[in-house]
Amino acid sequence: MKKFIKYFALALLAAVIIIFAVNYPKLDLISGFSAKSIASGHFLDGRQQQLIESGDNDIDMVRLAKNEIDEQGNFATASFYGLKKRKAIYREGLGVTLINDDFDATKPYDVPKRHFAKNTLPFPYGNNEPKDTVFNNIDYKKLNQAVASAFDKNSEKIKRSRSVLVIYKDHIVAEKYVTGFNKDSKILGWSMTKSITATMFGVLQKQGKMDINKPAPIADWQRDKRAKITINDLLHMNSGLEWEENYEKICDATTMLFQAEDMGKVQLEKPAIFEPNAHWNYSSGTTNLLSRILRNQFKTHQEYLDFWYSAFIDKIGMNSMIVESDMAGNFVGSSYGWATTRDWAKFGLLYLHKGNWNGEQLFDESWAKYVATPTHGSNNRYGAHFWLNAGGKYPDAPKDLYSCNGFQGQMIFIIPSKDLVIVRMGLTDDNAFDFNDFLKGILGSFKK
Repeated sequence: MKKFIKYFALALLAAVIIIFAVNYPKLDLISGFSAKSIASGHFLDGRQQQLIESGDNDIDMVRLAKNEIDEQGNFATASFYGLKKRKAIYREGLGVTLINDDFDATKPYDVPKRHFAKNTLPFPYGNNEPKDTVFNNIDYKKLNQAVASAFDKNSEKIKRSRSVLVIYKDHIVAEKYVTGFNKDSKILGWSMTKSITATMFGVLQKQGKMDINKPAPIADWQRDKRAKITINDLLHMNSGLEWEENYEKICDATTMLFQAEDMGKVQLEKPAIFEPNAHWNYSSGTTNLLSRILRNQFKTHQEYLDFWYSAFIDKIGMNSMIVESDMAGNFVGSSYGWATTRDWAKFGLLYLHKGNWNGEQLFDESWAKYVATPTHGSNNRYGAHFWLNAGGKYPDAPKDLYSCNGFQGQMIFIIPSKDLVIVRMGLTDDNAFDFNDFLKGILGSFKK
């Protein structure tokens, strides 16, 4: 019996050692995710640590991280039982950046110059409260029931919606928030930020400063077959470049987001393994490369920072939006855009109106069609940094629906045929939240 116990103990110890050895490399990602999440949620949206830990950080392994907030130093740290301690710093104007030990936090840095236009207009063209409007073709009881059904009852953690907003003909017809969140709460859009980044190219094209069909202006690519890759290929995620995006493991995407100093370089340095326009492959690295390409369109870093806001974001009154930067100072265009639910909805409305914002054309009408046209190899699921319903992913929604999608079910649904924009922010994706049923309920409240 003693010999059995001895061998059992040794086997158990060996198993623990193996499990630790396998998971140790992941600790950088776990503590990095936690530190960044805690710092951003707290310093950008004023959330208390407990709310962030029970919400944003309620993810396997991440919930085990030990977090601390330094109010005076404007940073947060996280570690996994004292191991792999990571630090994320807040800088006003740039949001939060996850840093390494080599980062000099005392070095001066440029900050975007923001312009918040003051007007007395109601939402969406101003920031005053929307006008009350009743539409005869809406069954408001059904609509409110459909919206309410997106939220958990009592203390459940199943659907985990934080906000739902429905806009019809430029009017808010339904709006609901979970306890702890309201119309002024900034919420991370994750990959919805990709659609923001793509829009910058639409704006540049309208201004005559960008031809997306020309080869990407990257000197290192001119010596090999990557020289044929165009901006258009990058926007469609079919450049042919090597990339792995799997958040269940250490991969290109997780290494980039939680370890890279210059996130745009990660995809830039990858080899081409397919011809352009021959293989669709979703890549956050591609979007950060596009952000880096945008940087190189301007003579100074200040001009690059300002352009995102002056030419587009603040132009449509998305004044709550912050796009966070990496250690190199470039915007993390793949993942780190924060805004209120109403401001995310304004972005959807800009596309619903084909680039026209209260009379000003920010990008060509054709750009809205461009981003919503299926890219080769995507099975009608993807356009140019937007997701599509052309292939019938949501069978009870119109085929012309297209959307900005983000991790854990951040969604902006744009439905031109119904004159609708629907926003849902939360902590669950398709595996736990039935988006088709959600859309069916809302669309069913509109009388034909």
